[in-house]
Amino acid sequence: MSLSTIARRLCCSRPTSRGRLSAVWAHLYSTEAAKDTGAKKYKYPEVYDPYGPMSPPSQKVVDLADRIAALPPEEIKQIAPALLLRLNQPPPQAISGQGFSFSPQGGGGAAGAAKAEEKKAEKTVFDVKLEKFDAAAKIKIIKEIRTFTDLGLKEAKELVEKAPVILKQSLTKEEAEAIIEKIKVAGGVAVME
Repeated sequence: MSLSTIARRLCCSRPTSRGRLSAVWAHLYSTEAAKDTGAKKYKYPEVYDPYGPMSPPSQKVVDLADRIAALPPEEIKQIAPALLLRLNQPPPQAISGQGFSFSPQGGGGAAGAAKAEEKKAEKTVFDVKLEKFDAAAKIKIIKEIRTFTDLGLKEAKELVEKAPVILKQSLTKEEAEAIIEKIKVAGGVAVME
């Protein structure tokens, strides 16, 4: 319970002399009350060093640093791999930049088209989409869809009636081409996405 709460309760609970109440308020707002808590005051250092006090580098280390700083940039790049080899340390693993784009947004013409073609060429997972079908071949297409999906008759019929619709996802190129060929024989038009 804080001192201010105690003072309020004393003030409201019973009639007391003003002198006693003023003594409580004086103690509450005095600087001596803060000194009575016994809390130690922390002195912040002028400069924070997370590694603690360190001795200054030896003259040998200073000379080595001067010699490294005097090297041309090509030789400075060779220092880290040479030290890793000498100390039998494994080389650091490269961090993948996949999924990050460091190019400006919006991009332009030929460079953007070339990147889009590269992404299409690298694609390994495909979806099969039913574009359209002949009304007379609807039953054949429903039967064919049931062969490569786990759908019942009602679900396969509803799926075909929603065309254009994705029939199956995450297929290899060979699997997708086989399904497209089966749908084509049955009388439908399917594409790979």
